[in-house]
Amino acid sequence: MSSDSGLRLRPDEFPREFPAQQQEPPGLTGDMEPKPDHGEESYHGSRRLAGLRALITGGDSGIGRAVAIAYAREGADVAFTYLPDEERDAEDTNSLITDAGQQAVAIPSDLRELDACRDAVGSAVDELDGIDILVNNAGFQMARSVGIEQISPEQLDRVFRTNLYALFWVTQAALPHMHEGSCIINNSSIQAYDPSTSLLDYAATKSAINNFTVNLAAELGPRGIRVNAVAPGPIWTPLQPATQPPERVEKFGQDTPMGRAGQPVEVAPAFVFLASPVEASYISGTVLGVTGGKPVF
Repeated sequence: MSSDSGLRLRPDEFPREFPAQQQEPPGLTGDMEPKPDHGEESYHGSRRLAGLRALITGGDSGIGRAVAIAYAREGADVAFTYLPDEERDAEDTNSLITDAGQQAVAIPSDLRELDACRDAVGSAVDELDGIDILVNNAGFQMARSVGIEQISPEQLDRVFRTNLYALFWVTQAALPHMHEGSCIINNSSIQAYDPSTSLLDYAATKSAINNFTVNLAAELGPRGIRVNAVAPGPIWTPLQPATQPPERVEKFGQDTPMGRAGQPVEVAPAFVFLASPVEASYISGTVLGVTGGKPVF
């Protein structure tokens, strides 16, 4: 790695508390206070993914945007999906990818529908001429209701379709275009290990994603395709003010051993490492925690 690569962070300057705030889902970066650090100024690449092609679901904001920036600065072309309501965020992410000198493909898509998943993969393949890295990042939660009685059929359907159905459908559509040396990285969560009672449905999907990751790694190992997951802890993304009560947002992340929420840029290097065909060539079936000290086992 060159002396100009990697992260240039001042973690001591990251916020440990946030102003009370609330948005409607899915939430937008520009309406957050303070703005998250996705690596716009702090991530410097070293061409570790040069020549590769990535598809990131939910790549417009939050962890997805941070991964898109990191991949582009590591030399990969990047396609990403986003909800039509997230157009403003998607435009910013698109510009950040092209500013890094890489091809960007922004795909408006609601992945809760099978045809949308297939079409999104088709668009990525057509524009990038293939997929080497698939990042299943799109996710949804809702923590404003408390208790199983308050989880409506509509909420349950949205959480499971976004977090699980799309994971299966996008992966199924992408695999025919992947090859030996390709990889799949799923976005899990600390909620799979230390679930919050207010996130019963969301936590259940994240536990399922861990199982999916291990099982798929076993299935695709003989084809030379690696499958791993990253389990973030509390990360400051638009999903938080859009789905958490304002009073919970104020103390978001303070229950970690490090005493603060993480920034999206702090998660991106895990996705870079697992995508690297050199550094992670023998790593598959693993869930890598980025949790601020919360245990992942």
